[in-house]
Amino acid sequence: MIKPEILSPAGDMEALDAALSFGADAVFLAGKMFGMRSAPKNFDRDDLKLACEKAHAAGKHIHLTCNILPRNDELPMLPDFLSYAQEVGVDALIVADIGVMEAAKRYAPKVALHVSTQAGVTNYATANALHSLGASRVVMAREIPLDQIAEIRAKTPKELEIECFVHGAMCVSFSGRCLISSYLTGRDANHGDCAQPCRWKYHLFEENREGQFFPVEEEKDGTYLYNSRDLCMIEHIPELVKAGVTSFKIEGRAKSAYYTAVTTNAYRHAVDDYFAHGDPYTLPAWMREELEKISHRAYSTGFYFGYEPGQTTDDGGYIRRYDAAAVCESQLDEHTCTVSQRNKFWTGDTLDVLPPGGVPFNVVCQKLMNADGEEVPSAPHPTELLTMTTDLPVPAGSVLRRKRV
Repeated sequence: MIKPEILSPAGDMEALDAALSFGADAVFLAGKMFGMRSAPKNFDRDDLKLACEKAHAAGKHIHLTCNILPRNDELPMLPDFLSYAQEVGVDALIVADIGVMEAAKRYAPKVALHVSTQAGVTNYATANALHSLGASRVVMAREIPLDQIAEIRAKTPKELEIECFVHGAMCVSFSGRCLISSYLTGRDANHGDCAQPCRWKYHLFEENREGQFFPVEEEKDGTYLYNSRDLCMIEHIPELVKAGVTSFKIEGRAKSAYYTAVTTNAYRHAVDDYFAHGDPYTLPAWMREELEKISHRAYSTGFYFGYEPGQTTDDGGYIRRYDAAAVCESQLDEHTCTVSQRNKFWTGDTLDVLPPGGVPFNVVCQKLMNADGEEVPSAPHPTELLTMTTDLPVPAGSVLRRKRV
C-alpha cells in the first residue's frame, strides 16, 4: 500500500503557513489569474515565489491551480503565467482544459501536470488518454464511487497518480461545472466567481396569485433544493488507501487558516495512525471530533459508497460549535505566551488548544495583558496582540478555540 499525500488548501499566506505547520505534504493554491476561486486573496507573483520557498524549505510541494475554462481573450496572458510558475519552482499545475495543458507543456515543461476534477475523469480510458498527453496525475470526478476508482487504479499505469477529494464543500454540479450562478447572477462559477445560489432558500410562486408564495418544503421553514452536504471521509481512510488513492485532497481555498490547520492535522494523524496500526483499524475518536470544531454543513460520504442523501434540505447555514479564539505567536515561558486574537474571549475561559502536529488539550486563560502592560478582562479587538497566562504551556503556532455556549 502506498501512503497517500495530504494535500491542503491555501487561499492566502496565513493558510499556507497553517498547512505546512500542521502536516500537509503539499499545498494547492492559486495565483491572481486562472484559478477557480476568485474570492480568496490568492497569491501574487512575489507571494507565489515566497510560497514555493517556504514549502521547499520544509520538504513540501506547491500545486498551482490553472483550472478555469479560459476564453479567447485570456489566452495571451497564459504563457507568462506558466513560465513564471516554472521559474519560481511550482511543483505541479492543476489544469482542466486541453489547450491549457498543451500550453503548459510548452511554457512550463519541467512542471508536473495534474488534471483537475473539472475535467470530469470518470473512467480508465480517459485517465489513460490524459496520461498519454503528459498528465502525471488525475483528480477524480467527485461523482464516481470508490469501487470504480479502484478499477481505474487497476487499469492505469502505476506511475499515474490518483487524487481524490476527502473533505470539504460539495456542489450540485458535474465535477464542479455549474451554470446556476451564471444564469441567476451573471457570475461565472467556471471562472471562480460563483455566487453560491445553490445555498439560497427557495419558494414557489403561482403566477395568478400575486404576492402569495407556496413553500416547497420538507420542514416547516421550507427547503434548500440544491444545498449539498459537506464531504467527510476521515472514517474511511482504509477504504481509500486500498482503492489506490495517491493523494487525499481537502477542499477549502476560500476558507480560513484555522480551517486549514484543523482539517490538515486531523487527516495527517488519521493517515499516520492507520499506517502505524494497520487492519483492523478504529479511528481514534478525537480525530473525528476535530472536524466538528470547524464551521461545516452536515457531513456525508458523497458518492463514494453509492447513494446517500446528499442535500441539507432544512437549513442553508453552517454548523458552528467552536470559534477560533487566537493563535499563539510565541511561548514566553511555561505559563505565558503571546497570542493574536481572532474572536473575542475572556479571562477565565477554558480554551481548546491545537498545537502544530499535536493532539488537542484544554487550558484556562488565567490573565490577559495588552500591549501597554495593562491587565484586561477580555480580548475584544481583531488580531490584537496580548500576553496570556495559562495553567499549561501553549506551544508557538498553536490555535486556540472557544466552545460556543
